[in-house]
Amino acid sequence: MRRSLTAVSPPHRMVGRPGGTPGHAILDQSTLPGLARRVLVVMVLQAATLTGCWAANYEPSQLVPPKPLREFRGAWVATVGNLDWPSRPGLTTAQQRAELMALLERAAQLKLNVVIFQVRPACDALYASKLEPWSESITGTMGKAPLPFYDPLAFAIEEAHRRGLELHAWFNPFRAGHPAAHSPLAPTHVSRTHPHWVRLYGRQLWLDPGEKEVQDYSLAVVMDVVRRYDVDGVHFDDYFYPYPEKNGAGRDLDFPDDSTWKRFGVGSRLSLDEWRRDNVNVFIHRTYESIKAAKPWVRFGISPFGIWRPGYPPKVKGFDPYAKLYADSRKWLANGWVDYFAPQLYWAIDSPDQSFSALLSWWAEQNPKGRHLLAGLDSSKAGGKWQPQEIVSQILLSRRQTGMSGHVHWEMMSLMTNRSLVHGLEKDAYEQVALVPASPWLGSAPTPMPTLAVRSGQTDRRLRATWSPGGAERPWLWVLQYRQGSEWQTEVLPAAQGERAWSRPLPVVVAVTAIDRNGKASPAAVMQAQR
Repeated sequence: MRRSLTAVSPPHRMVGRPGGTPGHAILDQSTLPGLARRVLVVMVLQAATLTGCWAANYEPSQLVPPKPLREFRGAWVATVGNLDWPSRPGLTTAQQRAELMALLERAAQLKLNVVIFQVRPACDALYASKLEPWSESITGTMGKAPLPFYDPLAFAIEEAHRRGLELHAWFNPFRAGHPAAHSPLAPTHVSRTHPHWVRLYGRQLWLDPGEKEVQDYSLAVVMDVVRRYDVDGVHFDDYFYPYPEKNGAGRDLDFPDDSTWKRFGVGSRLSLDEWRRDNVNVFIHRTYESIKAAKPWVRFGISPFGIWRPGYPPKVKGFDPYAKLYADSRKWLANGWVDYFAPQLYWAIDSPDQSFSALLSWWAEQNPKGRHLLAGLDSSKAGGKWQPQEIVSQILLSRRQTGMSGHVHWEMMSLMTNRSLVHGLEKDAYEQVALVPASPWLGSAPTPMPTLAVRSGQTDRRLRATWSPGGAERPWLWVLQYRQGSEWQTEVLPAAQGERAWSRPLPVVVAVTAIDRNGKASPAAVMQAQR
């Protein structure tokens, strides 16, 4: 609604209207000729619009804002061996918290949207667990809690959500002892409480996936976290049966599961290799179904070795995880036993035997259920084995590949220390914020339109937008969009935020959209200036 300008004395003055809305102007037109008055009024209106000093009424609008960018942008935070966090064992609680907040702050600054946090490296816990002992990564001693006490996983979730980041809990389901461990195994470690489940394989301790009780135990550990913590996802990497260890003659050692095979495998009518793959398949499927039964919105993701089998696609050579790790990863994706899938494509675009682009294209063809397919990127090689721009080029290539939904960086520390990599990402890959793609197969009720109010401040001449949920449930995120002139700006904000203020220039349009835990968007609430 256009406001009229009222004549006052003295002539040619612009003064604030007593008791009125800040930013409104009062102009004396009485001494000017008609044409001059009209020209001056137009000039004042234009100047006021440009500087934002003339406040407008904002009324509901049918204008539809542009859809925000959707892209899964993740990073792994490895805790085994203190790779990413904490930087060393034995730091004080305050130091650990500060380091973790710095990691999450960098993720938010880069416009990532998912952090994959390793919570169970080797049947130990980076959270308060009654099932497994504290990880030595925290204090340097397995089984010893941080002092002063805090729960790293609960803290990580709180700080991630405060920044609008998803936090996915990363488990290693069967590794029971890492060769790089320094402290003695705690009395409550599974190798002490259930030694008959554990196999010594080369330098490693490993839970035997063929033991039915092992599968029940590892699944119970995962579900304990799902039920007690507000995680957004559960994540497995590429460790199922262990990577081969060598004997003194340089030959691969076979995994020592003879007794398990005799009890459970011989009568199955499967070969030993098929039986081992079936053990992993059953566990993957059970995990997916158990998560969905407890909290349907919690996503389940796996990051397998980047090659399913050598020769797929043609000319690809290398390690065979199907035969060596007993990981039929293509089957998990094809059957829809995951919500997202991130093959570790840790090779360069022009690699002759493991072409990043060829593998990217092949995996995109193996996804009949339409799950989120991501590229696992070896960002640790940028600026070392690879040119710094290689990772940016891989991201841009994956965006052009039909069927891809984003990518994950190995590892978070590369994004903390590699300045050339960070500069390239900020400049050429992450100019805009992005939402995690929605997961429509998980279903959800329609998300109601939020309520939105836009008002001029009475004292500070600022424009304020406030919003709140349109229904009983609080959304997971808000998408705030506003137009200044012809340019739209987009901000992704945490659920706890319900206000935004502007000085100058003031937006012409303000829109707010609610995003639920499955990534589904509500209709946008839109307010437009009426001048």
